[in-house]
This record gives sequence, structure tokens and C-alpha cells, in this order.
Amino acid sequence: MAPITGSGPAHDIQVRVKLDGLDRAIIGVLVEDARATYAEIGAHVGLSAPAVKRRVDRLLASGAITGFSARVEPSALGWTTEAYVELFCRGKTSPAEIGVAIARHPEVVSACTVTGEADALLHIRATDVRDVERVIERIAAEPFVVRTKSSIVLSRLIDEKP
Repeated sequence: MAPITGSGPAHDIQVRVKLDGLDRAIIGVLVEDARATYAEIGAHVGLSAPAVKRRVDRLLASGAITGFSARVEPSALGWTTEAYVELFCRGKTSPAEIGVAIARHPEVVSACTVTGEADALLHIRATDVRDVERVIERIAAEPFVVRTKSSIVLSRLIDEKP
């Protein structure tokens, strides 16, 4: 089985854990409802609540599960507009340098390095188009940014899938 990998803005991590069918089933239930009790998960996967707790604890300790969160409707936070921004950087700007600078902008909800001409792709959520413009202007003012290319989202066709 291939290792589960991920990366953070400051460093790369690699988690090596073998997930069996029960682990995958537990994760599936948690993805659907992170608030499910161990007993509810156990009923879905055929384990006792204590056995589920032991497995969840092991999955957390190994890094296979990185945490639990609430999904919030962006408009509830006043974010009614979103955009994707390609970032083109000067010279040999490191991903860590980009990550540190971009983390200062709360409107940037995700960012990743990419293949192709751009160095990074940013996902921005904002109150309106003018707010998106202000965020892009602040990001473009970073000393390593050569240029940006942005696209405003008109509508979402598919939203996050597990």
C-alpha cells in the first residue's frame, strides 16, 4: 500500500500507515459526519465503541487522520465571492517563502505549488469583487511576485468530495 503523504507550508510530512478495510470504513464515516460517536461508527463498521476509539486514536497518532473540523457555509462569514489566482514569482522563490507571505492574508483559504508556468495557485474567498481585487493587490505587492492571473468563480459545479 502506498504511503499517505501531505505537505504543510513550512515542511513536508509523509505518513506511513497501512489502512485496512475497517480503518477505511471508519474514516469514511468520519468524513461524512465528524461528530459521529464511537458507538455510531461501530454500528456502521461492525466494531465495539472501545475498538473504534483505539483505531481512531491510532489513526490520529500516525497522522492518517489530521484532525476534525466544521464545514461552514462561506456566505455565513460574509464570503460571497471566490477566485483562483495564479502566482508567478521572481527567480528561485521557495515554496516556504510563498507560504509564509500568503498565510498573512486570511482571505486565502488554500494555496499550493503547481506545475506549469505559475509557481502557485491560490484560492481566495472574499466579500465581493472589490475585496478580491484588494487581496490580489496586497499579494502582488509582495517583493517576490512578478505577476498574478486571476479567475472569478461564477458557480460551483462540484463541491468538495471525500
